[in-house]
Amino acid sequence: MRRLALLTLASTVLVVAPFAAHAQYGGGGGGGGQGPSKQQQEEDEKKKKRDKEWGDSKAPLPAMRNAGPCPFVKTLYDAARYVEFKDAREASANVAYSGEIQGISSGCQYKDDEPIKVMMDILFELGKGPQANGDSKTYHYWVAVTDRNREVIAKQDFDLPVQFKGKDRAYVTDTIANIVIPRGTQTTSGANFEVLIGFDVTPQMAAFNRLGKRFRVNAGATAVASAGKNLPTPQQ
Repeated sequence: MRRLALLTLASTVLVVAPFAAHAQYGGGGGGGGQGPSKQQQEEDEKKKKRDKEWGDSKAPLPAMRNAGPCPFVKTLYDAARYVEFKDAREASANVAYSGEIQGISSGCQYKDDEPIKVMMDILFELGKGPQANGDSKTYHYWVAVTDRNREVIAKQDFDLPVQFKGKDRAYVTDTIANIVIPRGTQTTSGANFEVLIGFDVTPQMAAFNRLGKRFRVNAGATAVASAGKNLPTPQQ
């Protein structure tokens, strides 16, 4: 369980770009109407496994009493996915490691003139591609608090070590406890704040996400096994 105490800061290095609340990441264009495709079947199996791994995904955090609405908790679109390519070449056979924020469950508590305390569970899906150089990886992500004018008032980084144990993917739920947001007055509600979450990505990764590119989960393995065949192209 992580503990994060956020106090008002004068400045921060994070620049908040346009973002989408709980952004949905659907697959790219598909073929004609010939029934469920292999990709769709794989996505269905992936969802079943994710639901099994994160059995409480539909259960909210324990209800906490508060004097008003909670802060909005969102992923930053440009940083919601992590795709690391060998030699910066965007091809499925060059994927080393990948990651995606799959879900967030959050709750808050405050009353009288007390600060707002936010707690959340974050579900990560993490992948190991054909160019991975090991069976473990430490990902990095951040949590930031902004006001309703989208100015960042505090930000903190976290490490997320993962052991794949011989598999090509892993699901990890990380709990952030006691995010503390000071309130200016007793009438200041949680609706005045937002909590943003994202991977620590490079500018190239952010641009890749912004354009909506993605690869099938098993595309890299298929490409390596089928040398000489055309590689799948990114879905947009």
